[in-house]
Amino acid sequence: MATQAAAARRQQELQNQYSNYKSTLQQLASKIGDVEQEAEEHKLVLETLGPVPKDRKCFRLINGVLVERTVEDVIPALQTNADGLKNVLEGFVKEYKKKQEEMENWKTKNNIQVVQQ
Repeated sequence: MATQAAAARRQQELQNQYSNYKSTLQQLASKIGDVEQEAEEHKLVLETLGPVPKDRKCFRLINGVLVERTVEDVIPALQTNADGLKNVLEGFVKEYKKKQEEMENWKTKNNIQVVQQ
């Protein structure tokens, strides 16, 4: 009886670890999607503002406040933000790959086989 209880407890622990890995990977994938979308928006705005005269006024939302600026003022800030988003995205992708590799190693070590129902 004691060995059955220990085996059941071990199986539950492994299931919890697997669930934690899957949850972490889903959260990272969601963050990657959000950052990709924001980076794409920055890219589109920069492409749109490219041919526009530099002294033309434009509006930018900063912390919920719509601020009037010129294109010349806005482009460097947008470029800085776009570069920052690119770096953040690269970091998330590396973290995702690392966690995925960690999960695969864990599955191999513990002889885990995923059964789809």
